[in-house]
Amino acid sequence: MKTTSTILVMAAFVAAEAAAQSPATCPAALPQGTECWQGKDDNGSYYWIARPRDWNGVLVMHSHGGPRTAAPKPDSEVEDLDRFAVIVKEGFAIAAPSYREGGYVGIAAAAEDTENLRRIYVARFGAPRRTIAHGQSWGGGVAAHLIERYGTAPDGKPQYDGAMLTSGLVAGNAVGYDFRADLRAVYQHYCRNHPRPDEAQYPLWAGLPTGSTMTSRELERRIDECTGVHTPAEKRTAGQQRNLRNILAVIRIPEGSLVGHVNWATFLFRDIVAKRLGGRNPFTNAGVRYAGSDDDDALNKAVQRFTADPEAAAKFAADGKLTGKVTLPVVTMHAIDDPIVFVEQDSTYRAKLEAGGSADRLVQTWTRESVHSYLQSPEYAALLEALMRWIEAGEKPSAKSIAAACEKHARRYEGGCRFDVDYRPRPLEERQYPR
Repeated sequence: MKTTSTILVMAAFVAAEAAAQSPATCPAALPQGTECWQGKDDNGSYYWIARPRDWNGVLVMHSHGGPRTAAPKPDSEVEDLDRFAVIVKEGFAIAAPSYREGGYVGIAAAAEDTENLRRIYVARFGAPRRTIAHGQSWGGGVAAHLIERYGTAPDGKPQYDGAMLTSGLVAGNAVGYDFRADLRAVYQHYCRNHPRPDEAQYPLWAGLPTGSTMTSRELERRIDECTGVHTPAEKRTAGQQRNLRNILAVIRIPEGSLVGHVNWATFLFRDIVAKRLGGRNPFTNAGVRYAGSDDDDALNKAVQRFTADPEAAAKFAADGKLTGKVTLPVVTMHAIDDPIVFVEQDSTYRAKLEAGGSADRLVQTWTRESVHSYLQSPEYAALLEALMRWIEAGEKPSAKSIAAACEKHARRYEGGCRFDVDYRPRPLEERQYPR
C-alpha cells in the first residue's frame, strides 16, 4: 500500500515531468491544426501527445507492440502516431509512451509507463472527459493488464472508461511465446545453422549467447541459406524447398512471417532469458509431439528438447498475468489470418474473462485479412464509435452493428470493411502445441 508521502512524491515527479514536455511538429499524417507535444518521464520512457483542433474530450492511451529490441529514442512514437492517425482524425487525443527501455521491458512495466503518461497528461492539461486504453499487438497484452491494474483509482473512481485491443497478444506469456520456442527447435533440426556445428553450442531456449555479435541481417542470410525464403520459389534447391515446407507445416505459420518469428525467437529470447530471468529457461517442449512434416517420427526423435526452470517459468508467466476481472467495456479486432499473433489467442482471452465473471464486458470482432500491424482505417473508426456509444449510452455493440457502422466510415476512409460477423476462432491449443 502506498503511503501519503509516497503518493505526494509521485505526484511531484509527474508534475515535474509534465512541465518538462515541449511542443513538437506533428507527424504529417495527422489532420491540420493538431497540436503535438513530446517529453520523457522519470523512468526513461519517451512519449508523444497529439490533440486535434476539434477535440472530442476523449484521450486514447496507446500501448505499442513489439516488444521493440532497439533502445527507445525521442521520436520512437512518431511511427505509431502516423500509423494510427485515424484515431486523431476521429477527434480523439492520443498519448503514446516508448516504454522505459528496449527489448522485453515486461508487460507490467510497460503498463506502468502508459499509466504514468496518463497522469502526466492530466497534470499538464487537466482530466479528459473520457479515457480509453488502446493496445496493438504485444501492446494488446499491455493494455489488457493496464485496465485490470489501473482501471480504477484507489478511491474507487474510474481512471479508464473503455479499452480497444487490436491484433492483441492477449493469451499471456505462459503460452504466448511457446510456438516460437518450438520454432527454434524445429528450425535447428532441419537447418543446423543456428548455431552451426563448428560454432559454440548453446541451448536454443536462450536465443543467443550474451556475447554473440550476430546481427539480424546475418540471421536472415542463414534462414535464406537453409530455406530459400528470400529466393524465388522456382530457384530454390530441393533441400531448401523441403526444409521450408516442413518448418512452415509443423509450426503452422505462413512463409512471409518466418524470418520475423525466428528473429524474435533469437534476439527477444536472449533479452528475456539473460536480462529478465538471470539466464534461466522459461520454455519447455518436453512431451510435445510435432506433426505435419514429411517424417514426424524422425523429427520427434531427433529434435532438441528442453525443460523449463520452474521459477523462471513462473516469473515469466506472472508478468502482466490477467485475472479476467474487468470493470469497463472492451472491444477487440483481429485479422483472421494474422501472420504474427495467432487469432486463436482471442479464444484464450475470452475464456479468461469468462472465468473472471467479465464476459459481458467484452465484444470481439474479426476481419478477413492477413495482416498484423494495421488493418483498415474504417474498421478502427467503427470500433471507436461503437466503444464510445457503449461507454456513454450503454448500448453494447455486436459484431454485426460494428460491421454496419464500418460501411458508413468506408465512405470517408480508404480501405473498406472486411468484418466476418460469423467467424469464431478455435481454441489456441488447436493452433499451437499445448504443454
